[in-house]
Amino acid sequence: MPSAASGHPLERSAAGHRNPWLVAVVVSMATFMEVLDTSVANVSLPHIAGNLAATQDESTWVLTSYLVSNAIVLPISGWLATVIGRKRFYLSCVALFGVSSFLCGLAPSLGMLVFFRVLQGIGGGGLAPTEQSILADMFPPEKRGQAFALYGIAVVVAPTLGPTLGGWITDNFTWRWIFLINVPVCLASLFLAGRMLVDPPAVQRDRERALHGGLKIDYLGFALVALGLGCLQVVLDKGQEDDWFASPFILVFAIVAGLSLLFLVVWELAQEHPIIDLSLMKNRNFAASMVVMFVTGFILIGTTQVIPRFLQTILGYSAMQAGLALTAGGCATLLVMPLVGSLTSKVPAKYLIVIGLVIECFACFHLSGINTEINFGHMAMARVFQAVGLPFLFVPISAIAYAGIPAGKNDDASALINTMRNLGGSFGISFATTLLAQRGQFHHSRLAESVSGYAPAWQHQPMDAWGEIAQRVTRQATMLSYIDIFWLLGWMAALAIPITFILRRPPPHGAPAAH
Repeated sequence: MPSAASGHPLERSAAGHRNPWLVAVVVSMATFMEVLDTSVANVSLPHIAGNLAATQDESTWVLTSYLVSNAIVLPISGWLATVIGRKRFYLSCVALFGVSSFLCGLAPSLGMLVFFRVLQGIGGGGLAPTEQSILADMFPPEKRGQAFALYGIAVVVAPTLGPTLGGWITDNFTWRWIFLINVPVCLASLFLAGRMLVDPPAVQRDRERALHGGLKIDYLGFALVALGLGCLQVVLDKGQEDDWFASPFILVFAIVAGLSLLFLVVWELAQEHPIIDLSLMKNRNFAASMVVMFVTGFILIGTTQVIPRFLQTILGYSAMQAGLALTAGGCATLLVMPLVGSLTSKVPAKYLIVIGLVIECFACFHLSGINTEINFGHMAMARVFQAVGLPFLFVPISAIAYAGIPAGKNDDASALINTMRNLGGSFGISFATTLLAQRGQFHHSRLAESVSGYAPAWQHQPMDAWGEIAQRVTRQATMLSYIDIFWLLGWMAALAIPITFILRRPPPHGAPAAH
């Protein structure tokens, strides 16, 4: 199986005799739609609630249900791809995602919509890790940076386009089309991937070894993954809404999540056939890459959630206008991604990652200078500044994560690295939501002290002016809480820089991988 990139045989390549770049584009199609779906429904929740006779709080389960099932499937996708067969598993995920998207678009009630979103999350959870492992096997190390740049377009640009696309569809058609639009893309992906992807002999041998002596299923490991990550996702998504640990519901779920994840680590490290291969974290580059990928997901998804909300609540933008401010950043990422992909073969990954973290640090500090008078152009350019740094993080992290990982473990490595990106995003959203509420209350109390009716400057204000004064105080307090969020995100990026010192230069191409 020759590689167009290197001229050397890549026995694990899923491209077969076809151009690997064409296959890479094909497998990116469904992944782009899946990642898009993590954010596309956010702006449509009021419309969904109104159409299905549900409350706003009930409608948020449309998001939570997808994230929970997605989080459970992500870490075990490597094992599933091995025992099912990578091509068969990938096509099954695309088919399930497409069918469940169609059913979501036809859902007659909120309960049915939530159920179909669970199925959609199960199907979508396996797409990104499988695509990344396909790319890792399809390209030699010196070309992986460019390949992961293509993959990065799907997982970094898609979340920024979600709110814009969701707002436009909802405003001009109906919320049902945010799900139905996935169907033709999935059909095209099924047809093209079915014809182009192959499971090479090396991948087939992995499956035969896994099934030798019968299928060995780590039932307890699976149960601990489902309980641990499922409950953790519910805690992160519903914590602020239910006042965190003051709620018995959140407290119980947090305890179950913590104990399950603790037992999961102990159990999986002792298993001969674990459902999640945590032993990969003994590799220094891989462990450091997981941490920095968590930080990347935290900052990317956290700011993607915060910026449109700021524009809508403080500046009065529509969902469509707020989404467009993010789209400018998506365009910048799209342009810079191929450049960084080509640099990964020339510049050590740790230096590129440092550049990315420094850009994110200063971009977030720059965003902390916002005020109530900022216009659309300034906000769009601030997002562009931040978006330029994302490729310097995502591409080299993805490339160096596989350095020293045995080729047969690429599926497991991809599952773990994507799980960390997903968890980082969930923690980022929860952090932003909680800080927005708590710091908003803090700033409101401080600002309200200066407008007390007992203060001499305010004693002669007419009664009808007090309502406007209260609104201004609330608006200013909320804006200050957004500033706090951006400031802390900047420091998070800065504090992640020392982690890059752990990264080592990958072994020369052709050197044996460390086991």
